Amino acid sequence: RIEELNKTANGNVEAKVVCLFRRRDISANLNTLADSNARDFEEESKQPSMLEQQKHQLKHRELFLSRQFESLPATHIRGKCNVTLLNETDVLTGYLEREDCFFYSLVFDPVQKTLLADQGEIRVGSKYQAEIPDKLDEVDSDSRVQEKLETKVWDPNNQLKDPQIDQFLVVARAVGTFARALDCSSSIRQPSLHMSAAAASRDITLFHAMDTLQKNGYDLAKAMSTLVPQGGPVLCRDEMEEWSASEAMLFEEALEKYGKDFNDIRQDFLPWKSLASVVQFYYMWKTTDRYIQQKRLKAAEADSKLKQVYIPTYPNEVLILIYLR
Repeated sequence: RIEELNKTANGNVEAKVVCLFRRRDISANLNTLADSNARDFEEESKQPSMLEQQKHQLKHRELFLSRQFESLPATHIRGKCNVTLLNETDVLTGYLEREDCFFYSLVFDPVQKTLLADQGEIRVGSKYQAEIPDKLDEVDSDSRVQEKLETKVWDPNNQLKDPQIDQFLVVARAVGTFARALDCSSSIRQPSLHMSAAAASRDITLFHAMDTLQKNGYDLAKAMSTLVPQGGPVLCRDEMEEWSASEAMLFEEALEKYGKDFNDIRQDFLPWKSLASVVQFYYMWKTTDRYIQQKRLKAAEADSKLKQVYIPTYPNEVLILIYLR
């Protein structure tokens, strides 16, 4: 798989590629493991029966993805084929009907000599579908306990008017700003009043305010006293505010290396953070100017790279399997 095309100093073009392996490239033990995986897939996805010849042909259509990168001269490219991640909705014989069409479901590690399931598995099929209960007749009543099925966090039919709710949210932001002024760690992170007010206006403060109204039965007096209990004003902080600048830089470095593989990001770069914390920070980080700047830089970098290269016509003997991303 071509990741990028680069022009060298002497004017030649090199392709940075991800290597995919055929069955002939792996050991007999790993082939046995691949056969077992194929049988399990056929049973789980309820594939139609196939002839032995078709099963043999499918083995030649199966590839094994790897994390191995190589740089090859563009002159080695002999053609283009389609490689897709196998999922339960696929009919295996469909790959035999299309020319130059291949699939993969396992990842091969050429160093450790192992085969593992790909983390990018597409979870479709009957196993991942919700079970829809039968529709109730008009005369039947729903006997389920609604409190066990869902948690009510807001009642749109409450007695408060919209201006009253807006006023309470303003008070909640003001309390959040004051709470940051009293908190020593917050005064270091947000040294100015403007920054403290901006932090207090984030969604976490509004969620807390609306949750407070719900828990106090939309009684403004009770909700107000809950915002400022005996110990002092309540301080609500989200992941964006909890993380330090150095932790944010570590996250950006990890994201550049692993992409959105949050398990690896946490394990190798931020082991003291929970997985939920890393995921929440990612989606908040995407709303920052920092993310927009990086996105623009990557777009500019992508524009400066080669996007296509002329491939002369070759005979049908394809020496290297390669496909554009």
